[in-house]
Amino acid sequence: MNTTRRSFLKLMSVSAVGLSLGQLGFDLAEAQAYASKLKIEGAKEVGSVCPFCSVCCQIIAYVRNGKLVSTEGDPDFPVNEGALCAKGAALFSMYTNPHRLTKPLYRAPHSDKWVEKDWEWTMNQIARRVKDARDKDMILKNEKGQTVNRVDSLFMMGTSHASNEECAVIHQAIRSLGMVQMDHQARV
Repeated sequence: MNTTRRSFLKLMSVSAVGLSLGQLGFDLAEAQAYASKLKIEGAKEVGSVCPFCSVCCQIIAYVRNGKLVSTEGDPDFPVNEGALCAKGAALFSMYTNPHRLTKPLYRAPHSDKWVEKDWEWTMNQIARRVKDARDKDMILKNEKGQTVNRVDSLFMMGTSHASNEECAVIHQAIRSLGMVQMDHQARV
């Protein structure tokens, strides 16, 4: 998180005063509320969903100047009432981590080096490999001579972030390719 000199000095001043008054028995709730607002001051609240499991806890993301500055659980969401598990609580640091991959990496067969590729190349490779596997492994008829039109060598894993309607469309698209092996992340 980029901090300005002014916001750093505000935070340090509030912290010093709060610690001093806390030792004298004063109620620090107001000072703590003020200090917690400093990190999200001027930020836009955006509702989002935690991506780590099938519960899909709602989170509030705070965005300032197009950059994520903070995340917290949504207290109005009835499932978690604002509480987050360790993965959800670490969402902000995972997103802003400088070691996070943001571009596809490819390692050619028998190579020991990863090469950065662009998204268009990556998506074309995925499409080509799915088509090649489908063309190679398509089973048109079973042992009884019945038409089955299926591919057993491809698998699809669904996501808990898709709505029922999106899942229905994905399911139909996968079935149209002849894929019968599929599961959903919500079951895993």
